[in-house]
Order: sequence, then structure tokens, then C-alpha cells
Amino acid sequence: MKRTLIILLMFCGGLFPKSLSADENLRVAIFQLDVTPPIGSPLCNGAVTPVKEIVTPLTARGIVLLGAGQPIVLCAFDWVGIGNESHDRFREALALAVNTSVERVTLHTLHQHDAPGSDFATEQLLFEQGLGTRFSNAGFDRHIMQKLAESAKQSLIKSQLVTHVGTGKGLVEKVASNRRILGSDGRVAIQRQSSSRNPKAQAAPEGTIDPFVRMISFWNQDHPVCVMTYYATHPQSYYGKGSVNWDFVGIAREAREEALPGLPHIHFDGAGGNIAAGKYNNGSHEVRTLLATRLAHGMKLAWESQQKSPVSASDVHWRIEPVSIPVRKTLVEEALLAKLTNEKEKVRSRLRAARDLVFLRRIASGHRIEITCLQVGPARVLHMPGELFVEYQLAAQQMRPKEFIAMAAYGDYGTGYIGTEIAYSQGGYETGIVSRVAPQVEKGLMDAMKKLLEVK
Repeated sequence: MKRTLIILLMFCGGLFPKSLSADENLRVAIFQLDVTPPIGSPLCNGAVTPVKEIVTPLTARGIVLLGAGQPIVLCAFDWVGIGNESHDRFREALALAVNTSVERVTLHTLHQHDAPGSDFATEQLLFEQGLGTRFSNAGFDRHIMQKLAESAKQSLIKSQLVTHVGTGKGLVEKVASNRRILGSDGRVAIQRQSSSRNPKAQAAPEGTIDPFVRMISFWNQDHPVCVMTYYATHPQSYYGKGSVNWDFVGIAREAREEALPGLPHIHFDGAGGNIAAGKYNNGSHEVRTLLATRLAHGMKLAWESQQKSPVSASDVHWRIEPVSIPVRKTLVEEALLAKLTNEKEKVRSRLRAARDLVFLRRIASGHRIEITCLQVGPARVLHMPGELFVEYQLAAQQMRPKEFIAMAAYGDYGTGYIGTEIAYSQGGYETGIVSRVAPQVEKGLMDAMKKLLEVK
């Protein structure tokens, strides 16, 4: 009878998380949802063949931290990206479900390409031009949004006590490599994508990467409750034929769950905008398993090297820093609108024009993107937008070199690639062609990171 009353209170008034917030103990609730798109749905925002088959399911996984003020939600999707209005609406749904403010909800994607993306505003703009469902499956997205909120809400019933937090890192060998190989003139000479059969690209050095996977685990005394890992790279081995799958990062995550039965594993993509497996990946099917094995080994090393520290609700802190993202000067509303409405343009160009236009208007309206930082005992995690360059992740670690600093990127996907200031003068695909933000973005983000990490 008592359990039934608690459930009724939670569903009718949303009081369950509030009652836990008053508790001095730290608790964690864990949720997971199948977010696999139906056959025929667009993949990679319409850039590749739509869904023909399901190789592995796609999931959304997350936690709700309870006891440290309003609940905190961290969520990661096996989707290519969730941006602009969709990013807002998904976070709002999660916030409402667990009775917290939207500023305390983070939403990230792992950026697999054989996966869908969501941007309600872009889809609506395209629908008005007769291009509806070429970019995304908005009806499915809204269905998933409600199911996800319900999953997070239900998870609160089974929240678990957290007494300790573990932190560790493991070296990942022969997976990540920088996509941008510079020539003697300081400009991009070779663009090394997710896979490459170019002997020069494969022979070139790894370049600037973060070779470590970082891990945070929650424990109830000697019992592990869940684990989160962070690694910076594009996750693609091969893609584009309509075969939905979670790629090598998902395979590695699954391997770790099999190695530690009953322990939920949530993985986040770090600042991997200019990082991929191109040096070590020729695009063959066999290499996918090899990359997964190498990443899983790094995760294993992180688990085995972890140090546990006692933790309570008073050791949890949440900081927010809104940032105004500068828009690239090449994005001009009149030109974008002309391309979008021109039926003679290629569909792919019109899709990109719509995405650019939505982001341009969003920023022009005064919208700012919230950068956040979670501190749990000795661990700090920065939550960042877009396809962020790895230099931001490395810079954050140098801001507090003696501490454990992790980063989750691919938050609000509306920005597209976010390079460093110098990268915009170096050319290349990311900053030379498709990035929606201006070079001045570096200063704004670096300043925000310093504030969030309390660097003077």
C-alpha cells in the first residue's frame, strides 16, 4: 500500500524527486530506452541511405542524481545529433519528468552516422518547402521524447544510494587520430576522415589527440551502481548503407557490460570533432571489431586503475555558464533562404541551407547555449555543444592539471563543428567549409570553461 501511494504521488504531483532532494544522502537513478528508428527513417540528417535494416538497436542511457538540490540529469543518445529546438524540447521533457529545472539537464549524442538526428525547427522549415521527412522523422522523435521522459521518471522509484565515487583513466591505443594533417604552409594538406585507404594519410602521425578514456563510477559501499566513460573520437568505422547500428563505441560499451554483468554503462563522446579512426581504419568490416576491442581494453584499464573516494550530496556541485556563440559571416539569411527555396538546387544543399538558417535565426534572437560543469567529489565533467575540437578538452585538463577532468561534447548539435580560432585560417572540411560558428568562438568557450572550473 505504501509503495502504491508513493507511485501515485510521483505521477500526480511530481513530488518523488523533491522528497529525495531533501535527503542528505546522494542517490542515483538509472534509465535506458530503445531509440531505434523505424524502417525508412532518415539517417545522419538525410546525408546517407535511410533505414533498411537494424543491425544493433540504438539506446538512450542516462542517470538522475538526487539529493544535491534539484535533480541533475545526464543523458547520452546513440544518435548522430540533437540540435536547436529539439535539444531544448528533449531537455524540457526530462526536466519536467524528474521535477527539476532545464538548466540541470544535459543531453548528448555519440554521433554514430548510421543513426538518426533530430531538429524540430529545421524539419518544420523543410516541410514547408515540400522536403518533409527527408531530414528527420519528427513524429518518431516526439514519441521517443515522451518515452524517454517516462523512463527517467520511472527510474526514480528504484534510485540507489551512492556512498563512493570512482575515477580512472585508461590508454586507448591505435584508435584515435587527428583528421586534419597540416602541410608545410600551415594549412590542411590531407583530410583524414573516419576511414582512409590513402597510404599518406595512414602513414602520417596521429596528430593532436587525447589518447585516454576516462571513467566515473558510482558505488554503494562495495557494490558498483553504474559507470560512465568519456572518449574523444568520431565513432564511425563504416556506414551509409542503411544498416542501423551503434558502431564500435557501442560494441565496446556492450563488451564492458558483459564483462561486468548487471552494471549499467553510459558512454559519452568527448571533444572528437577533429578526431576519427582514419589512420587505423581502412573501412573494412573486420576493423570495426578491432577498434571496439581496443576501446574496450582502454575502458577495462580505466576500471582497473580507478580510485574510490567517499562522497555525499554536499560533494556534488552544478555550475552553469551561458555563452553567446558567434555566427560565421558566411551565413547570410537572404542567400540561405534563396538556396532553400530553389527547387533546382540539390536536396542535400537545401537540407544544409535549412540547418544553417535555423541556427542563424536562433542566435540572432539572442539565444545563448548553456555550458555546464558537474563536480562529484574529485571528478569534474564539462558538458559542451557541437562537434568540438579536441583542443578544448586538452585545454580543460590543463586548467586543473592535477585533477580529474572529463568532457562530454555533442550537446546542442545546432552549432555543427566548433574549431579553435587558428583552425579557421587552416582550411579543411570542418572549419574551411561547414562550421556554422565564427573563429571568435574559442575565446567565449575558453572563458566559460575557466569560470566553470573556477580557474583564476
